[in-house]
Amino acid sequence: MTVQPDMNERKLLQTLLLLSVLLVSLALGACRVSQHTSGSTPPSTSEQTTTTAMTQTSTTAAETDAPRPTAPELILLPPVETDPPNTSYEPAFAGQTRAPGTLTTTPYAVTILTDDLKSPWAVAALPDGRLVITEKGGTMRIVTTSGQLSRAIGGFPKVDARAQGGLLDVAPAPDFMSSRMLYFTLAESTSQGSLTAVGRARLADDESRVENFEIIWRAMPYYNNSMHFGSRLAFDQAGNLFVTTGERSDLKTRSQAQLLDNSYGKVVHITADGDPVPGNPFIGTAGALPELYSYGHRNVQGLAIHPVTGDVWISEMGPRGGDELNLILAGGNYGWPVISYGIEYSGAPIPGGLTAKAGMEQPVYYWDPVLAPSGMTFYTSGLIPEWQNNLFIGGLRSQHIARLVIEDGRVVAEERLLADQGQRFRDVGEGADGALYAVTDGGRLYRIG
Repeated sequence: MTVQPDMNERKLLQTLLLLSVLLVSLALGACRVSQHTSGSTPPSTSEQTTTTAMTQTSTTAAETDAPRPTAPELILLPPVETDPPNTSYEPAFAGQTRAPGTLTTTPYAVTILTDDLKSPWAVAALPDGRLVITEKGGTMRIVTTSGQLSRAIGGFPKVDARAQGGLLDVAPAPDFMSSRMLYFTLAESTSQGSLTAVGRARLADDESRVENFEIIWRAMPYYNNSMHFGSRLAFDQAGNLFVTTGERSDLKTRSQAQLLDNSYGKVVHITADGDPVPGNPFIGTAGALPELYSYGHRNVQGLAIHPVTGDVWISEMGPRGGDELNLILAGGNYGWPVISYGIEYSGAPIPGGLTAKAGMEQPVYYWDPVLAPSGMTFYTSGLIPEWQNNLFIGGLRSQHIARLVIEDGRVVAEERLLADQGQRFRDVGEGADGALYAVTDGGRLYRIG
């Protein structure tokens, strides 16, 4: 079903937004980021359901070659975050937190395709345009872009579905059209405890199950709790996998994020068979796992590779405050639990109370209070030109999707989408039709575009 706004409310909010844009433009000296202007009228949050002429078909070669619409000028507004922070920490540089707000001017539609999913965790596009969605309890669904939902697909090993565990991320293999292979992350359940694992399986020809599931990598060691598994995976341009993990939450495990002899709180780089990628930064380092790419992470539930630069970006859950957006450098130490812009849930500082230390990377951006960031994607389609190469992150506790405009490795503007829906957004991905698709803990699948 399509979310319908109230027409009177739309007109009122539209007028207010026009006035605010005029006032802010005068105050900011008509700040510009793009060299192009737009004649579009900025929609209100509830008005972001306006239908467009976008089709729900895969982009054809002719469409790819056709000139793309010109991106309108970026509107800069006051920061979207107005609540007081949880800490008194100061950012390391201007714009590291509470960047200017912005507003999408291109009309787009927001449609709920289904609300019958069972605790969905990840959504990814198949080459034919359909969507594959994991469900936390250990099943998978295939959904058309019109909302037709398959039966639950099984064939997975036992997962630890308590709390933050379960069947987690999914990514079609680059050669899926011929191999029908899918890659997954999951909280593997064993008598020794649980851990984040990467597995792969073939989608059966009749799509009733996955076949010959095998684990290709494990985030050792096992540990008996149900928290901070991460975990996302993404194929790079060479067909290798980046995988993220968490440090398992407990005080006695979090310090292992700083050690190179384990897989807690890490970004790893493996081949499609689960082996370390040649050239990884810690190959040859005594005592270090050769698959490690970066370390010092808390709980990484967002991962995306920039479509132009190939850079690896992650979103990372902080404690109370201090959620992070990080640009990942090979061999980088991202500080947890030595440095953080957050505090303990009790209100006490993280031991040491440091936000910076020599040899440790700073986040590109952080949120205080938290976004509770989960899955994320860069937008590549030209159908909404002002979104191109913007980053979209699902927010859990914050209950919205964050749109980040990034230039030269810095966040220059932030917008909140679907904040009126009251949903915990678990993942967001781009479809073959150029729309965004998002799943929520409440079982919904949204089409945005």
